Amino acid sequence: MFSSILVVCTGNICRSPMGEHLLRDRWRKPGARVSSAGIAALVGYPADEHAIAVMQEHGIDVGEHRARQLNSELAFSHDLILFMDTSHERWIQTRLPAARGRVYAMTKWLPQDEVPDPYMRGRNAFEQTYAELDAAVNSWLQRLD
Repeated sequence: MFSSILVVCTGNICRSPMGEHLLRDRWRKPGARVSSAGIAALVGYPADEHAIAVMQEHGIDVGEHRARQLNSELAFSHDLILFMDTSHERWIQTRLPAARGRVYAMTKWLPQDEVPDPYMRGRNAFEQTYAELDAAVNSWLQRLD
């Protein structure tokens, strides 16, 4: 069914790298590929220090991550695109309309509509983001294989 997933947020330094690496860590499909990008990426920047610390506490290293901008090449090289909030969905639908049908909320299978942005909101916000992404990733994993 799916063999590649692109996780999208705004700056590609908080939510999407966390979601990307959670999926990479847990999706056991041979040959599966997971990446991330941002609609307004801080290109070349590492993941936020709180994102790095929270992920490390859960045994996942995101220290090598570098932000990159979402573009058509990235979008069309992945089978599934998961976004964090409706602003990302609107951006994708406006600029990459041919991607429709492959674009879904990270929280699609959960009762919440989006994963709020923890940027500049402190460590507790990143811990909450981890918990929400953990649940979202687990809900997707039940449907991917």
